[in-house]
Amino acid sequence: MSQFRLTQISDTHLTRRHTTVTENFHRVSEYIDTTRPDLVINTGDLAFDVQTSPDDLAFARTLHEALPVRCRHIPGNHDIGDNPTAAEPVPSHLATERDRHNFLSVIGEDRWRFDEAGWCFIGLNSLIMNTGLASEAEQFDWLASELARTGGKPVALFIHKPLYLNAPDEPELDATASRYVPQPARRRLIEMLGAVDLRLVASGHVHQRRDFTHRRTRHVWAPSTAFIFSDARQERIALKETGLVEYSFAPDALEVRHVRAPGQTDIDFDTMLKR
Repeated sequence: MSQFRLTQISDTHLTRRHTTVTENFHRVSEYIDTTRPDLVINTGDLAFDVQTSPDDLAFARTLHEALPVRCRHIPGNHDIGDNPTAAEPVPSHLATERDRHNFLSVIGEDRWRFDEAGWCFIGLNSLIMNTGLASEAEQFDWLASELARTGGKPVALFIHKPLYLNAPDEPELDATASRYVPQPARRRLIEMLGAVDLRLVASGHVHQRRDFTHRRTRHVWAPSTAFIFSDARQERIALKETGLVEYSFAPDALEVRHVRAPGQTDIDFDTMLKR
């Protein structure tokens, strides 16, 4: 395939409890039905909150299965729990092997690799990083094996949490540390990726749309398809809106388009909870 068209959605936060979120997902589904990319990737937080509502993940699976094109997924913190950082208390819902296996049984793989249009695509479970779980070591071993056989192809990485805000060596100083892949796992991951031609890191989690380049790697933060956070609840880093991201890959070429599905609305999280 000389061209590969991919649509990234993220932070869908699907649940039967909040129908406005489901309506936004339906608008995205209709848009995907019109544009028909080769693949849809959800970069995590498929469910609203598995810890308080275990059915959310199965509900998310049902809606994703109804999409008109193939899907791949990676977990988010609302799907399997969060990872610890050096700057914050241990999360109330720490990522566990039990919750990871629940994701595997309901949704499928939590890491994957495939090649298309002269590119190598890798999806990683960023929530097990820095946990010390057996699956964390297994994933790093798996990643080393996959990176060793990229054959010089440009690499596109898909993870739930962004690698960092602006630069790889930023310290973890405050309560924003949980927005990014935590240290020291981040350092190890970046060192491994330094051995390949990393062109794209596509993530979600922050519920803000951002697109910047550090050295020769483009970092794209997909917005949530579901809702936004007010400035009173969350610092504004970039653009707060719901939407999705479209990519077109060709040998040694990448195009990125930031879009909103027709009819998609910017639901405020706090207002949604009051309904």
